[in-house]
Amino acid sequence: MSARNDVAPSTIGVDLVDGGIVVQYLDGREVFYHGPPEPVEGPLTTPPGKEVHVLVTDPDGVEGVMTYVNDRNTHDDILESTGVGRVMLDRDDEEELFPGVTVATEAYSIRVDADLSVVDGRVFVFAEDEMSEHAYELVENTE
Repeated sequence: MSARNDVAPSTIGVDLVDGGIVVQYLDGREVFYHGPPEPVEGPLTTPPGKEVHVLVTDPDGVEGVMTYVNDRNTHDDILESTGVGRVMLDRDDEEELFPGVTVATEAYSIRVDADLSVVDGRVFVFAEDEMSEHAYELVENTE
């Protein structure tokens, strides 16, 4: 398998609907992430071994940027044509995806953290494989 590169995301369309989130790729295709997303305060550690996608939207939830974390299956040219970004993390690595949003490796899981005082919008995390789909929204601590 060839090495995969980091790919910068482009702004794509988003539609927050009952039961989930529709992401509209630049190539005209759409994908539906089942939800509604579970609210999570503070950093989120995904279940191990899942494909992890992070979506940061504008405050209205009509557009945003999506980044795949450690995706080894999608070719760079496909990501570029859809507008989806990718970041490849090494073991014990951390990267800022978007101002205020960081991802890090944590064993076989990915930890996503958001400083929502910096993020001017909403932060969603999708963790999935052939067996299950999980949808989360990082929210302010209510304490």
